[in-house]
Amino acid sequence: MPSAFLVKAEPPSDAALEAALGPAAGRWKRLRADLEEERGALAAEWSYGGKAYGWSLRLRAGKRTLLYLIPGPRRFTAALALGEEACRAAREAGLPGKVLALVAAAASHPEGRAVRMEVRTAADAAAVRRLAALKAAR
Repeated sequence: MPSAFLVKAEPPSDAALEAALGPAAGRWKRLRADLEEERGALAAEWSYGGKAYGWSLRLRAGKRTLLYLIPGPRRFTAALALGEEACRAAREAGLPGKVLALVAAAASHPEGRAVRMEVRTAADAAAVRRLAALKAAR
């Protein structure tokens, strides 16, 4: 799913982001706050993936990228690369079946499985937090 922001000229402003996310803006803010509460301060940097993908927000703990948040119209997607050890831990962590299906179906790359999950509910955000914690622990 491409970003709501495809033009390279400049990253989205806070106002533009909130307007694009609409009712999902609260979930975006809450997820970021929860991740920082669990992991400590995270470096947030907008990253442009090209005209086909647009802008995403990269969240890093130290030098390690934890995940990307990709804003869309009235929704957003979380993307993260999980190594095989984190994937095994996810299967053992009692995550919902739909989350485990996303992990199992994710394309495998040298840096891990490219898991992308649309965040529509508080439960989706909780699953993303758990996946990020599993990634950080490995």
